[in-house]
Amino acid sequence: MTPPDTILRDVLVTGGTGYVGRPLTAALVARGHRVRVLCRAASRDRVAAGAQPIEGDALSPTSVAAAATDAGTLVHLVGTPHPSPAKAAEFERVDLASVRASVAAARAAGVAHLVYMSVAQPAPVMRAYVDARRRGEEAIAQGGLTATIVRPWYVLGPGHRWPTVLLPIVKLVEWLPATREAARRLGFVTLAQMVAALVRAVEHPPGPAERRVVEVPAIRDEEATPPPPR
Repeated sequence: MTPPDTILRDVLVTGGTGYVGRPLTAALVARGHRVRVLCRAASRDRVAAGAQPIEGDALSPTSVAAAATDAGTLVHLVGTPHPSPAKAAEFERVDLASVRASVAAARAAGVAHLVYMSVAQPAPVMRAYVDARRRGEEAIAQGGLTATIVRPWYVLGPGHRWPTVLLPIVKLVEWLPATREAARRLGFVTLAQMVAALVRAVEHPPGPAERRVVEVPAIRDEEATPPPPR
């Protein structure tokens, strides 16, 4: 059933079969939204139950635009899995090219709201990755789109837990005044917090042509899981 006071959205998700995309898609479906997932043919069976798989190419503006709906929401999650400094070429070929394709598609299809999972910035490491995401944000701004940009650093969850050994150090640098701001901006968030932040972004778009940025502290403030449907 539809949660109270929630406007149902037509949502297209790119990267919807991935680490963040699949639980996000399931959460949106559970809350009553009409969800489509742009995916490759080989990934159709990874689309969450209740969402409609749409075969297409996230690097093609024409393909993304064909799957989008006028006045709908486009959630862009495509990215290179397990990013590392060795994957700089992939960040250009996949991460940056795909968000540029989504921006062009959003303009062509009349998408009302683009939600983009970027990355916390500035940052002292992973410069090629951060630069690709920063340029993706620039493309959104240049496109004049209504957008929510969500900036996690590292999302803890199944298969992505190795940084937990660093949590005592993270807590210390968050406590020290000299490093507090940077440590909080580059802090860890959980997968549940990330999904909740993205659900909230979908359900609460900013005003027309406004670009809202959601940083790590705001992601952490989200409920551990979105409120269940009633």
